[in-house]
Amino acid sequence: MTQTAVASVPCVRGMACRVRLGVADVCGITGIVDIGGRSEADGAAIGRMTAALHHRGPDDSGSFIDSHAALGHARLSIIDLAAGHQPMCNEDESIWIVFNGEIYNFPELHETLEGRGHCFRSRCDTEAIIHLYEDYGDRCVDFLRGMFAFAIWDQKRRRLLLARDRLGIKPLYYWQDGTRLAFGSEIKAILQAPHVPRRINPEALQDFLTYHWVPAPKSMFEGIFKLPAGHTAILDEHGLRFRQYWDLHFPDPHRESEEVLRERFLAEFEESVRIHLLSDVPLGAFLSGGVDSSAVVATMAKLVQGPVVTNSIGFEESGFNELEYANAVAQKFGTDHHRQIVRPDVIDLVERLAWHYDEPFADSSAIPTYCVSRMTRGNVTVALSGDGGDENMAGYRKYKIHQRERALRRRIPSAIRRLAFGPMARLYPKADWLPRPLRAKSTFRNLASSDAEAIYLSRAAHAPELALALIRPEARARGYDPFTTIEDHYRRCDADDPLSKELYSDIKTYLCDDILVKVDRASMAVGLEVRVPILDHKFMEFMAAVPSDLKLRAGEGKYLFKQAVRPFLGPEVVDRPKMGFSVPLGEWFRGPLRELTEDTLFAPDAFIRSILDMDEIRRIWRAHQAGISSMESMIWAVFMLEQWGRNFLRADVSSPEPVSAPPYGDRAQSNGFDLQS
Repeated sequence: MTQTAVASVPCVRGMACRVRLGVADVCGITGIVDIGGRSEADGAAIGRMTAALHHRGPDDSGSFIDSHAALGHARLSIIDLAAGHQPMCNEDESIWIVFNGEIYNFPELHETLEGRGHCFRSRCDTEAIIHLYEDYGDRCVDFLRGMFAFAIWDQKRRRLLLARDRLGIKPLYYWQDGTRLAFGSEIKAILQAPHVPRRINPEALQDFLTYHWVPAPKSMFEGIFKLPAGHTAILDEHGLRFRQYWDLHFPDPHRESEEVLRERFLAEFEESVRIHLLSDVPLGAFLSGGVDSSAVVATMAKLVQGPVVTNSIGFEESGFNELEYANAVAQKFGTDHHRQIVRPDVIDLVERLAWHYDEPFADSSAIPTYCVSRMTRGNVTVALSGDGGDENMAGYRKYKIHQRERALRRRIPSAIRRLAFGPMARLYPKADWLPRPLRAKSTFRNLASSDAEAIYLSRAAHAPELALALIRPEARARGYDPFTTIEDHYRRCDADDPLSKELYSDIKTYLCDDILVKVDRASMAVGLEVRVPILDHKFMEFMAAVPSDLKLRAGEGKYLFKQAVRPFLGPEVVDRPKMGFSVPLGEWFRGPLRELTEDTLFAPDAFIRSILDMDEIRRIWRAHQAGISSMESMIWAVFMLEQWGRNFLRADVSSPEPVSAPPYGDRAQSNGFDLQS
């Protein structure tokens, strides 16, 4: 049923007490720590840093300041609405924490820690982390099941611990200049700290124009870094050092029958969805009508009392509109369904989104993600999503294509492949107007490459040399190759089979630095918490041990997943073609957005003039308008780069009000480009 009423808080059957014990809050955290002694300027800055994250935590804020550390916290209340104020401390006030996230195994931790003699003053998972730290030190992260980023200041030891969850669902950035370190859930908070420069990282610029997102640990700001997923960082008198506490490993595959593995899959999946339902506030789900989100909604409907609140976004362009599929799933499971059409006038949101993302971010599905988050926030405070299914279970079409290409590469020696297919790839035109079977340029190029190179070429939004050609010579990173981002992860994976290596590479890069960034910023911009049960690390560890031929079989991705959910989702959901959550930018740029885009990119005072080759930009624009090439994704990347430059050239980034770009000349530096106005 499609309604506008807000459903009541769901109650998990047989879990009433756990719902009340639950977890804490998704928030914004920030801080400055100086082992040598905090300055007055650092103490004064913490208020500005916290205020910059108000959108992440509109319900409450707090700070802690001593002679070496200043911590700030902005809170969105989800559990223990009255007693979850942060920063939070232990009994003798020697250990202080600011925490962003949800720990889903909190009830078990609470019981265990009480058995070890710890006393709780609240029912927040934040306090449990403090007690875990008291007993286990830096190993406290090993006991946590959930999404999180936190900072612990140990006064007695004069020591800061930073930690980020295993998959990178929650963000954490830092900047440091020796003994002094500033951190925050978003870069805009760090930019409020004293003496933090704003300079472009040339490698990150090339990465962005290649992938359309910036891979960890880099950010677009030189000197500001992402703490990698599954890592901790320690700052003390010995300096800053890092530890990877978790990685996704691929052990010997499960040897049970397919039937047994289907049953195990359903049990693991249901358990993950179940623990993600803990909440003291209204909870719902995103629903696209695809198999991932539909399976999450179906499982929620099985576990909760009352209708699940579902939310969907569609487009007027039929090739991009999934609303009819989402409506069918909503009717099948009797959800309280809400839907909305996204039109080109949402471009008015671009400046605001550019502010929220802190870095140039060119995944255009950020627009509908923001829209569905805003609509959902009007109905509930927490939403479950189906993100991660494709990377976890080989759902993208590219995995099937690469499997076929790998089979052919195995039959032909490398030297012969490069000699035969390399010239063909160079000579064959990039003809986007041809029928898909005749667009052979990328196929020839992949066949001439190694497995890792082929993955890289498929992840690049366009031919990698185009990204380099767009950058003015003085703004380029000398000797840098973005391929190293994919290659490093591909080689690090401990799997034997190439499909697992490819999935691992995507989980460590595209999933973490594109998909999860997109959802976090878009949802937190409107004060909505999004949870991702498919990315529960226990579930992912189970899937890593599933044989690859049960993930991708006979060209069908998510094979085991689809067979497991087919009985309750039906073939109309499981077998329908995958559409993806994309935006009709190509049509918009040739239609309603053409004038606006031209006026923005080719303005005399455009920010991009200082770092990009405008002749190349004009060539791309004309080719797209003529229908010769589909260049909408690169145009969008350049458009978002321009918006980012306009937003972050100024010193004050504490509010998303639009700003016009000031004059910006060519100010190349030896190690970056100064953005300070």
